[in-house]
Amino acid sequence: MTIELTARGDINLDTVFRVAWRKEPVRISDKAMQRIAACRASFLRLIESEPPPIIYGVTTAMGELASRKLERDERDRHARIKAFAAATSFGEPLPERVVRAIVLARLTNFIEGNAATSPRIAEAVAAMLDGGPMPIVPSQGQGGAGEILALYPLFAALSTRFDLEVKERGSLINGSPCAAALVADAALAARRRIQMAHKVFALSIEAFRAPLEHYDAALDGLWGDEQEAAALQGLREFLVGAGDGRRNYQAPVSYRIVPRVLGQAHRALSGAERAATVSLASISDNPVYVPPDEAHPLGRCISTGGYHNAMATPALDDLAAIWADICLLCDRHASKLLNGKVSLLPDLLMADRHWADSDGHGNVGYVPMAITGYLEQAKLAAQRTFIPGTESAGAGQDDVATTAFLAWTKEAAAGRCLDAAMAMLAMIASQALYVTGREAPPALRPFVADIRAIVPPVRDDRVLGPELARFSEWFTGKVFEA
Repeated sequence: MTIELTARGDINLDTVFRVAWRKEPVRISDKAMQRIAACRASFLRLIESEPPPIIYGVTTAMGELASRKLERDERDRHARIKAFAAATSFGEPLPERVVRAIVLARLTNFIEGNAATSPRIAEAVAAMLDGGPMPIVPSQGQGGAGEILALYPLFAALSTRFDLEVKERGSLINGSPCAAALVADAALAARRRIQMAHKVFALSIEAFRAPLEHYDAALDGLWGDEQEAAALQGLREFLVGAGDGRRNYQAPVSYRIVPRVLGQAHRALSGAERAATVSLASISDNPVYVPPDEAHPLGRCISTGGYHNAMATPALDDLAAIWADICLLCDRHASKLLNGKVSLLPDLLMADRHWADSDGHGNVGYVPMAITGYLEQAKLAAQRTFIPGTESAGAGQDDVATTAFLAWTKEAAAGRCLDAAMAMLAMIASQALYVTGREAPPALRPFVADIRAIVPPVRDDRVLGPELARFSEWFTGKVFEA
């Protein structure tokens, strides 16, 4: 279904999901196109007014030459320069869904006329989402003061199809659509990861026979936090009909704090969703055109730092941090389940010791070691992202770099480590139910069936690595399922 865009508020998380993840096309409404055309006409009258206004990249040169005014006969020549020297980044490309999200977010500056671009450019950008192959945009080497290292290659082919007019090149490469798209993508994925975490930890709770009082509805009000209440409710949803025979004393700390930690995951998700919602609808162009009003009948252009998105990176860092913390809980739960003195389950969660090694480990017993490896990788990825300087700028204007690409790359890495850790904990919990002859609560039975379809119960010694790899990929596939 084609999505019609009339106002910048139409570009939101739901739109990103439909356009970027489900590959639905967009159309700029007739009303919006009329507004774009009207703002373009007012803008052209503005730059022809006397005395000529100082507008970066339009009536002046760009970068370190911003102080040089352009004569009227120079403006068109300056606008037509097809200089893509900034397209120097390379390396692992961004996923196509992220590139589509960037293109969608680019339209925010256009839709209400704030880019002062022509209708033809707005239509051309929207047409990039019609289903054709997307340009390659590297995820690495993005250390520019804004996002031009990504936006130049994204719009290079489009730019060659037109004789660009004043302001049009800047309308394609300035602003922060990348940061908006990256935090939106992470927020959409985080929703799915937290849903999966509810299932995995509920299954672990059942496998361990942890007392259900640790997740009692009374805690919703006693703790007084809506995010922790959401985590408690998410766990209880999968524990309805849980088995009896539970221990009559408290479980280890790693089991009791699950709703607190998952509450922080909900809190980080809420922050990412807010950052995405604000960023997607934010006018970030530089210079930005403010449409006509009573005081400014031709509108006005002002230079800003809108291209530096300062809220996306902390939101991404918070997600990466909670993914690392949840990896730690996976590590602790797996070790506790496999320790019969703690879990009160059969040692090794295996039937026979004849195929255990000299240390008494069956192959399931080595799974927590692999979780620890992913945990440490997640912790490395979860280091806070600070604003870097750009030393190469020397005495120029571009003395501070953007951070969203760095933060997104780390958050994505930490998220995939969590997928692996949850897959391994889920497999161990499934095995615990198998060797004790128990069924999962009704809401978890389809999940257990999915687990066992990929990693069947372990009855004798076999190589588990390839099965666990497939199961980890299954988790990641569920996170990004369109």
